[in-house]
Amino acid sequence: MKRFSRILVVGVSLLFPHFVSADPEAMFWLTKGNQSVLFQKQKNLLFGNTANQYSNIEIDTTQTFQTIDGFGFTLTEASAYMIMSMNMNTQKQVMSELFGNDPNSIGISFIRISIGASDLSTSVYSYDDIKPDETDAPLDNFNLGVDRKVMVPMLQSIIKLNPKIKILATPWSAPAWMKDNHSPIGGTLVSKYYAAYANYLVKYLQEMKALGIPIDLLSIQHDPLSGTNNPSMLLPADKELTFLKSYLGPAIKKFGLNTKVIIYDQNCDNTDYATSILKDQVAGNYIAGTGFHLYAGDIKALTTVHEAAPDKGVYFTEQSTLSTAEFANDLKWHFKNVLIGATRNWSKCVLEWNLAADVNNGPHTAGGCNNCKGALTINGSSIKRNVSYYIIAHAAKAVTAGSTRIASTIVGDLQNVAFVRPDGKKVLIVENDGTTTQSFNIKYGSKWCTASLDAGSVGTYVW
Repeated sequence: MKRFSRILVVGVSLLFPHFVSADPEAMFWLTKGNQSVLFQKQKNLLFGNTANQYSNIEIDTTQTFQTIDGFGFTLTEASAYMIMSMNMNTQKQVMSELFGNDPNSIGISFIRISIGASDLSTSVYSYDDIKPDETDAPLDNFNLGVDRKVMVPMLQSIIKLNPKIKILATPWSAPAWMKDNHSPIGGTLVSKYYAAYANYLVKYLQEMKALGIPIDLLSIQHDPLSGTNNPSMLLPADKELTFLKSYLGPAIKKFGLNTKVIIYDQNCDNTDYATSILKDQVAGNYIAGTGFHLYAGDIKALTTVHEAAPDKGVYFTEQSTLSTAEFANDLKWHFKNVLIGATRNWSKCVLEWNLAADVNNGPHTAGGCNNCKGALTINGSSIKRNVSYYIIAHAAKAVTAGSTRIASTIVGDLQNVAFVRPDGKKVLIVENDGTTTQSFNIKYGSKWCTASLDAGSVGTYVW
């Protein structure tokens, strides 16, 4: 009789496939802290409704939060230089792996670039460098210069691979002649050059657009409260507000550019900077949201700023992994606090710093970060994939741009975040922040699948 029943079910499924609903399966990618498994696809997990003793991570698509713009890295000039230094075949393979849409790609969907030099550049430069005793308010000497050699062709190649990629551009400093100390390090923007600097940034946006590189978002100033990096510039909140609402915003509007502005762009230990600007209704017309890093403070600062201005986004724009840190520790900390922490606190993106470096964590400027580890370490045409590569891969591969964060319950040490993609598929990213292996159920609707993660391991599940 049992055999006859099985034959009947098979027969019905062949004749009337819509009468028989197969249980869904979850695809599963795994990374272990001990590096024995590195972003490898595992056997699919089958959903069912057989009872067990494990706790449930419950997924609720009826509770929705922010839309996701993407996941990726800062593409510094040094990163582009290192990738371009590889032989053509290796370079092509790496670019496809990072930005392509084939099955082997990790699908980076968001990048951050510097306007002029960052501290991870091969030299210190702006787009209007003149003699120390000269000024150039009309910007007659404006030229993309250094960035035409490596950054522009690299970005053009990326856009060919992914025409929808989001680009955030950030200045580390205005040209030295616009600053009160006439130096690329520290100092602040002189008020009489506010108009010139707004035009400088608009010229940059226009020239990049003409080269086929549209800039979606513009951060006014990297680390505006820190003037020790090379390059760097101080820009207190009151100055940033005046510059945005009276100069930069109107200039962007005047020239019909679609670029939106990100304010602040520093650590989570300060929310007053952003909220003081967000209160201004005129400035608000130009603001997409607030940028954050997590070298200080608590990731919940993103929610504080979101609640102060729910109609504006928050963006997690930078966090580095260091050459002195262990893979396992960075994997746990960055997943809990950055990738999961930021997205559970309303961030529309997560960007790690930075994409590529040489074996000495360079090139970098004099005084620039000398222990910031790239996602890739490049030595000739040899490539080592480091911890931040896997951190971003777990999200970028599965959570496509336009996905929406949905509710998921935290169970014990199982830190997690969930999304629904534009194609309707659900994604759950889980990090076992505990010290022992943990088994759990991923419960969606009336069914669940059972998964297990070793301590310090990370899983991405898609169904």
